[in-house]
Amino acid sequence: MSLISQSLGAPTATGDLPGGSQIDRHRHIEHQIVYPSAGVAEVRTDAGCWIAPADRAIWIPAGCRHEHRFYGPTRFHCVAFEPDRTEPRRDAVVIAVNPLLRELIIACSAPDDLPTDELDRLRQVLLDRIGRSSEQPLRLPAAQDERLRRACALVQRDLTEVWTLTELGRQVGASERTLARLFRTELAMTYPQWRTQLRLHRAMQLLAESLPVTTVAQRCGWASTSAFIDVYRRALGHTPGAYHRRH
Repeated sequence: MSLISQSLGAPTATGDLPGGSQIDRHRHIEHQIVYPSAGVAEVRTDAGCWIAPADRAIWIPAGCRHEHRFYGPTRFHCVAFEPDRTEPRRDAVVIAVNPLLRELIIACSAPDDLPTDELDRLRQVLLDRIGRSSEQPLRLPAAQDERLRRACALVQRDLTEVWTLTELGRQVGASERTLARLFRTELAMTYPQWRTQLRLHRAMQLLAESLPVTTVAQRCGWASTSAFIDVYRRALGHTPGAYHRRH
């Protein structure tokens, strides 16, 4: 994977990145909104991963140690906000991006093109719209318990392999009941819900790399392409084929 310069990890910036690029773990004293107008951007912290295609953005609160990964050719925008200003979100979160929010982020991520007073007004509107945008369930939380971490790693290694909780428990030294409890208490999801989130996360990465929808469905472990399309549409509001046509 190519490693892009830390300058692109600056609080406010715009850049074009090849698929497979990443920015090492760092933190900012400012809040930050991260948006890919093309491609897919992922933010990783010790608490988990957040992923955003071109109709989603990721809010990163000040002081949060994070890293970025990019899938497919990506046009990357980020805008910073001073921490003493209104804070629309206290935790990292994926939000929906409508056409207005998209244009505000793009305009504010290239501040040299705008007079200072106009930029200040746009940034305040942008903050207001971020606070009003709906939260999207595109987070993949990280396990803390060692047994749960190992179980998750087994599933992540090959999504085409179907693991039951009983089988995972045998591999990591935990009962089915214990693993089920850990999924609920640590990840706030059942095992099937977490596995679906993982598959969607991986599917967005593969779609950004222009793989056919049928191939993505197979690699992510869905029983059929139609089952994948149905889950994807319910989660993101459009079909994976529509994603290909747009991007």
